[in-house]
Amino acid sequence: MASSDKPEVVERDVKDKEHKEDDKEDGKGGFIEKVKDFIHDIGEKIEEAIGFGKPTADVTGIHIPSINLEKAEIVVDVLIKNPNPVPIPLIDINYLIESDGRKLVSGLIPDAGTIHAHGEETVKIPVTLIYDDIKNTYDDIKPGSIIPYRIKVDLIVDVPVFGRLTLPLEKTGEIPVPYKPDIDVEKIHFERFSLEESVAVLHLKLENKNDFDLGLNGLDYEVWLSEVSIGGAELEKSTKIDKNGISRIEIPITFRPKDFGSALWDMIRGKGTGYSMKGNINVDTPFGAMKLPISKEGGTTRLKKNKEDGGDDDDDDEVH
Repeated sequence: MASSDKPEVVERDVKDKEHKEDDKEDGKGGFIEKVKDFIHDIGEKIEEAIGFGKPTADVTGIHIPSINLEKAEIVVDVLIKNPNPVPIPLIDINYLIESDGRKLVSGLIPDAGTIHAHGEETVKIPVTLIYDDIKNTYDDIKPGSIIPYRIKVDLIVDVPVFGRLTLPLEKTGEIPVPYKPDIDVEKIHFERFSLEESVAVLHLKLENKNDFDLGLNGLDYEVWLSEVSIGGAELEKSTKIDKNGISRIEIPITFRPKDFGSALWDMIRGKGTGYSMKGNINVDTPFGAMKLPISKEGGTTRLKKNKEDGGDDDDDDEVH
């Protein structure tokens, strides 16, 4: 019987040992959980006492300070508010501009600055759209059109307690792909004509090939006859050119016909001479001010006599 008692004694010792190990593990697990809870409670109390919180951000504006036939300069204003008692670094800014799901431009701005404690900061994100790149990539985007866009911005900040956070932002709008207007000289009316000095009025036709209105407020120009400059000027002129519409304006010019050489005699004899005109127009648009080039080459002109000289019209220059 003594020999049969030994297994029972050993078994009790093993069981007792297992119970002790389990109690030890339970005690160890409970201790770690208590430590975690304690640290978490301290963190919450520190957060409550000091006032840590997540920063907020919003796109407050999109500006187009410069736009022409080649590119558009866009500035995105983002207001960031920091509710924390310490400054937070703005680590990176990722941005993307797309149209109908197609990428137009993207980029990264590293180390974008610091947001002051309990403060707010407007961060300006400069973006440049190169129209040639867009038109070469997407054939259906035509000059003169207006395209929708979506700007996506990810602000990456580092906040105590919370760690690194990403603040995603979006904004939609429209932007034009501008096209230069067509110009044509319909008529040149001479108010005074002499070899020493002549005063004339150019009757111009401007055709707007854009899907948006142009508010003309000024232009500069120069005119050539047979490759000889007869002068030019800058002047203020106000008129509206409707989208895909036509407007007519009159601009004065003063020149010395005797400087034209053979071109003058060709005009007087009715043979006609070649002319060209180049310049720029300053316009207001729904997207901001623009300076657009104007040009006309390959036209011909000849002088018509007035009624006193046996002609049937005023002193006009026929233009083709």
